[in-house]
Amino acid sequence: MSSAEIIPFKVDIPKAEIDRLKRKLKDTRLPPKPIVPDAGDKYGPTYEWAETLFNAWHDYDWYEVQDKINAVPHFHTKIEDLNIHFVHARSSRADAIPLILCHGWPGTFWEFSEVWTPLSNPSSDSDPAFHVVVPSLPGFCFSDWPPRSGWTLQDTARVFDQLMKRLGYSEYMMQGGDWSHWIGREMGSKYTDNCKLVHFNFAPSPLPEGVEYTQREKDVQARVDNWLEWHMGYAVCMRTRPHTIGFGFNDNPVAILTWVGEKYNEAAGPDNQKKPYWTRVILTTATLYYLTDCIMPSMLCYYENVRHENFASFAMEPKNRITIPFGYTSFYWDTEPSSKRAVERTGNLVYYKERNDGGHYAAIEDPAGIIEDVRELAAQEWKKAVGSK
Repeated sequence: MSSAEIIPFKVDIPKAEIDRLKRKLKDTRLPPKPIVPDAGDKYGPTYEWAETLFNAWHDYDWYEVQDKINAVPHFHTKIEDLNIHFVHARSSRADAIPLILCHGWPGTFWEFSEVWTPLSNPSSDSDPAFHVVVPSLPGFCFSDWPPRSGWTLQDTARVFDQLMKRLGYSEYMMQGGDWSHWIGREMGSKYTDNCKLVHFNFAPSPLPEGVEYTQREKDVQARVDNWLEWHMGYAVCMRTRPHTIGFGFNDNPVAILTWVGEKYNEAAGPDNQKKPYWTRVILTTATLYYLTDCIMPSMLCYYENVRHENFASFAMEPKNRITIPFGYTSFYWDTEPSSKRAVERTGNLVYYKERNDGGHYAAIEDPAGIIEDVRELAAQEWKKAVGSK
């Protein structure tokens, strides 16, 4: 690895940009009332939810968050003419396992802010330690936009595999959810010389035909059906007209807030949504999308990749079968939670756990749970996967 290839980076948003954001918020007029008197949440998030977030954004302290972002080392590197941003939280332990954590939409690298330090420097020597790498996907935050049409998550997997090797990690573990499930699935089926272990918190998979569903399988299937029937409008828009939405949203903070924030309202555990920190999570994500002009290119995940209704069948294709050991944690409040006997049909599943408190944003909803599961899977499988090196 040449030091010239890895450029230190610091998040440093000019005060003028933050002042401009605050002016735009101050000049924004919300709709005067709900769309109909009894709207509730039938037409989208409630009026009260949007108004509360909007008001909270006026008092949001970006620079407090920026200081926390910069508490870990950030870098840029160019791969295939793409400038890739990433966090690199190296462990002090000699036995640390290289681990790449990947976000989805509407996530960012910040989604892993509660886990990168405990994973890299655990308080107990008996726990596995990790050299943690958290890249921004192409088109998100401080990474370049995809360089061409037709750029898929399989392309991103290739670039991220090169990133890990550039950092000196010839063998590594991957963790991800949402769209990054397909990055991990690509790594676990095509880049097996280097990617040795995968953990997912999202793994859409079909149950075997003719089986009797358990109560949990019935419950989560009802959630999947409801999601596909009533919550897919955003995906249809982004997979058909990302330019249209992009022009309308790019310099419109409240449009970004409601478009992105709605998913944090719909796809997280209900108890988590009631906690004060969840407002901060949404505002930080919306602020990052606004300040980095990434709302439009972030939509390419939807335009260029497999459609939601085809997720399970895509995972079942032989070319996408994961041949290395992998684990899955099924979060009850996820958008498409799966079960063990469904996910094991798509690859070499060696670890499975169910958690009933969190949802789609596992690393920031239940950081202790993700930390525990990644550690358990690594302790169980890493030495076997790399040949007991």
